[in-house]
Amino acid sequence: MRREDLADADCGIAQALGVLGDWWTFLIVRDIAGGTTRFDALQRELGVSRRALTERLTALVEHGVLERRPYSQHPPRHDYLLTARGEGLLPVLIALQDWGTRHLMGDGELTATADAASGEARRVHDLIGRRLPDVALPGPDGQPVALTGTDAWSVLYFFPGAYAPEAHAYPPGWAEIPGARGCTLESNTYATRYADFRVAGADVRGVSTQRPDQLAEFASHARLPFPLLSDQDGRLAAGLLLPTFRAGGVPRFKRLTVLVDPAAVVRAVQFPVTDPAGSVDEMLDLVREHRTA
Repeated sequence: MRREDLADADCGIAQALGVLGDWWTFLIVRDIAGGTTRFDALQRELGVSRRALTERLTALVEHGVLERRPYSQHPPRHDYLLTARGEGLLPVLIALQDWGTRHLMGDGELTATADAASGEARRVHDLIGRRLPDVALPGPDGQPVALTGTDAWSVLYFFPGAYAPEAHAYPPGWAEIPGARGCTLESNTYATRYADFRVAGADVRGVSTQRPDQLAEFASHARLPFPLLSDQDGRLAAGLLLPTFRAGGVPRFKRLTVLVDPAAVVRAVQFPVTDPAGSVDEMLDLVREHRTA
């Protein structure tokens, strides 16, 4: 019996499992979201047989989750890219990642941080040497902004959430979540040291899963001299498998910072960040160290 013939075919879960029926399919979508878009690279990363990979890629294209885009005519070769339907799966990947980290790899505690020896920390530090996906995120006005510049290094600090006092309240219980507090202090410290980062040859951008209008309100309130970008659709969170937790009904970034070179390659990371203000000076030292290396 085919999955689409199940008696509960009116159930969205059953219909989704008809497309995403096994764990290899989820991992293929995960890796494509992270920028691994070519057949040989996918096979190398996943360790799956060519036949199995071909079958799953073909099915995902047929279901409109992926599209094939040619990059070579002789011989014919294609990139596999997420469609709008495929990008709709990214929150599912983030939810699975969060659930597995919290309830299978962890003790079930809701936390906005992690132990330095945790699997999350190893995953973040494994980003060093990896190129960021080609993703532009909405800025305060909703227009897409590139993550990095072409002639400068970039500091991207990911934070759980920050709000202008007169505009929005923090989610209930926010202060009791370990690691959640400190976003305003961190942003204000980056603003204070922004000129030093520019002299050192680096741009600064903050990234949160909040809506662009919320970030615009906070940036105006705090008078930040750099943009705050919204990953509300989870494109970067899912593509880089960044650590998240859930609060106020939405996924939130656990606090972390990456240093990226002009070629969009990650050169240094900070995670976990236990001192939001002190981490800014540490990152400035990392910028100077890598710029002069």
